[in-house]
Amino acid sequence: MFKEILWDFSVVCLNASIDIQKSYTDSHGQSEVGFAFCHLLGFNLMPRLKGVASQKLYLPEKGSGIRYPHLDPILTRSINWELIRQQYDEMVKYTTALKLGTAQAEAILSRFTRNNVQHPTYKALAELGKVIKTLFLCQYIISETLRQEIHAGLNVVENWNSANGFIFYGDGREIASNRIEDQELSILSLHLLQLCLVYVNTLMIQQVLKESIWHSRMTSADFRALTPLIYAHINPYGWFELDMDKRLPIERIAA
Repeated sequence: MFKEILWDFSVVCLNASIDIQKSYTDSHGQSEVGFAFCHLLGFNLMPRLKGVASQKLYLPEKGSGIRYPHLDPILTRSINWELIRQQYDEMVKYTTALKLGTAQAEAILSRFTRNNVQHPTYKALAELGKVIKTLFLCQYIISETLRQEIHAGLNVVENWNSANGFIFYGDGREIASNRIEDQELSILSLHLLQLCLVYVNTLMIQQVLKESIWHSRMTSADFRALTPLIYAHINPYGWFELDMDKRLPIERIAA
């Protein structure tokens, strides 16, 4: 999971023209280290948590739990602020490397997991992530509006991911090569397909809405639901016409 999160961050951060504020994900796409990196990169990780009842809240300092007697069942240990202070410069260094693209996610991951010994910076990132996740959980539990926002945002992301999987169907929807050049070619090809899909769908939707009979039937909720990320009408394998009244233009071989 950490490998996937770092890869997503490195891809996202390479495009400096995108102003990222929030990243929606499901329960499997979040981790404490993910919360820390998102915070350091300047945007919020917004997961839709299934097992929210099993989550724990970390205390700001030792003994502070007595101030929240009603929350005792979900409270756990206090945050190790000293570890965060000690490793702060290192955390900023790795975050900057991701931001600028000077280090690959694979390289950072291998350094954190080398010799099966947990890296002190990794521990500090997890500790910072506990802080950010605790703050997020408090907001998540209190605010129904926030939960609705995350649910709606994640639906958009999942719809787009399913569209990508639909059009990027070669090699089991995976990038099979380890060569950077092949990976870049695959991603650029996917981007081209994405652009074509959105462009053609936008033109088709505009054409339909030009007709007053359809435009007048649209409500405000219908307009909010309009999206060019549709693909049910697309055949990714091409179009084949079969006429049972015609024979293939192949000469019959004499026996």
